[in-house]
Amino acid sequence: MIMFAHMTNGTAEFLQKIIDKHPEKHISLMHGESSSLAYYEDKAKSIFNSGREYVILITIGAVQEEGYVVMNNIPVTEEGQPVFEHHFQNRKHEVEKMPGFQAFRLLKPKKGNTYIVFTQWRSVQDFENWKTSDQFKQAHKNPSVKTPDYYADRPFITSYHMVTEEK
Repeated sequence: MIMFAHMTNGTAEFLQKIIDKHPEKHISLMHGESSSLAYYEDKAKSIFNSGREYVILITIGAVQEEGYVVMNNIPVTEEGQPVFEHHFQNRKHEVEKMPGFQAFRLLKPKKGNTYIVFTQWRSVQDFENWKTSDQFKQAHKNPSVKTPDYYADRPFITSYHMVTEEK
């Protein structure tokens, strides 16, 4: 059965009210530079009124309650989607061998063209170690210096710190 990732942005207070209203869902709250994000995965329609839905194409690891999430937002042309997905299905899996790695998701948008490469790390430092590693260079080496033809626009990164409930 197909799994979906659901997310929406807003203030932490607003998102916490949604989380409190839906205790049956395992919704993660994350804080970023400019807003907070609520994120959960399941097989049903989203509970968010103005959220974004994605089909989860690749799942590695479980999203943890604590950690640092990096989302590489990659706009992909319609005709480039099969090539883009094939690239990820056949990647070398170096990221999950790194210390501090927690989870990976390749998320395909149900609407629009911006895929998300979601990685979760134990800490910001673990992510930084990945970015400067030989494994990162190997995973991202490309014989071509130019942007892939399947990019519809310039990719951008969003990052978040997981928020845990105060006990």
